[in-house]
Amino acid sequence: MKLTIARTALLHSLSHVQNVVERRTTIPILGNVKLAATDGALELLATDLDLTLLARESAEIERSGATTAPAHMLFDIVRKLPEDQDVRLAHKPGASELEIEAGRSRFALPTLPVEDFPVAADEELDVRFAIQPEELAKLIEKSRFAISTEETRYYLNGVHFHVTGAGAARTLRAVATDGHRLALVEMPCPPGAERMPPVIVPRKTVGELLKLLERAEGPVEVGVSAARIRFALGNAVLVSRLIDGTFPDYERVIPRDNERIAVLATRPFEQAVDRVATISMEKARPVKLAFEPGKLTLSAVSPEFGRAVEELDCDYAGAPLEIGFNARYVLDITGEIEGSELKIEMANAAAPTLFRDVSDPSLLFVLMPMRV
Repeated sequence: MKLTIARTALLHSLSHVQNVVERRTTIPILGNVKLAATDGALELLATDLDLTLLARESAEIERSGATTAPAHMLFDIVRKLPEDQDVRLAHKPGASELEIEAGRSRFALPTLPVEDFPVAADEELDVRFAIQPEELAKLIEKSRFAISTEETRYYLNGVHFHVTGAGAARTLRAVATDGHRLALVEMPCPPGAERMPPVIVPRKTVGELLKLLERAEGPVEVGVSAARIRFALGNAVLVSRLIDGTFPDYERVIPRDNERIAVLATRPFEQAVDRVATISMEKARPVKLAFEPGKLTLSAVSPEFGRAVEELDCDYAGAPLEIGFNARYVLDITGEIEGSELKIEMANAAAPTLFRDVSDPSLLFVLMPMRV
């Protein structure tokens, strides 16, 4: 293998594929990236056996071939090379090193046999559809903050995608929850996605997919089976194993009759929560919201640092209500609300509370109160 490639192009793809590679692995070949020079391009392939990413960049190929090299070390080297330089990669048949040259810099990295690199499973993807990158990014961005990090409840360690409704009202929905909060985002169902089975896409996969979507142009081709999901976008293909579990019936925790409704300016409310929560050094950072007609009073108390109180105008006409929340959870939700007004729908101090973006009905957030 012998080729020349622009540093920026190589760095761009390496920055993605090296994220797939685990830093600590008991299988040495999984610490490497597969490099294959063919048909005027360099293909980079990385996997952790659950997630696989293939990236392709244009290159001047002098000699076709393939090898593997340490993914993180190769990325660090290319990252530190001078900008606007071309990088030359060379690996002679049977050699144990990959030669890297750029300008007056030269490196030699140890390689492992390309034959040892895992072969991706060739699985039939029953459902295929296309979705615009900005639509897919929204489904992920607005929901992933609520993914659980509790490994024992593995079925909550991802975003649940499924199709709901019927006919023209059919939607593609993304849901995530950790048991304390829930995020739900939906969009009109893309043509071809109607038969998609309910799936749970792992946390690591949605994180890497979101990074790829930042520079994606044109529709993303999605393929789904009962066990895997595949995203083809631009010069990259991401294939992931799905979480083998059943997502809970989240609809049961979404209240339908919360009659105490408050409407507030989003950013002033967000800033007030952040300010008041400063006084609280507890892990949960509890903040009390006291609603009365036309006014909201936010407060927090700390045995060590005293107390904080702030008042805001709000559109509220119900009976007085005091309710407490984890400030960090509230700020996570307000961070995903882009509209100028926020609607909070409550029943009582112990019942699940709804947060909505007044300007975007496709978003719904549920937050469990806490005793303050």
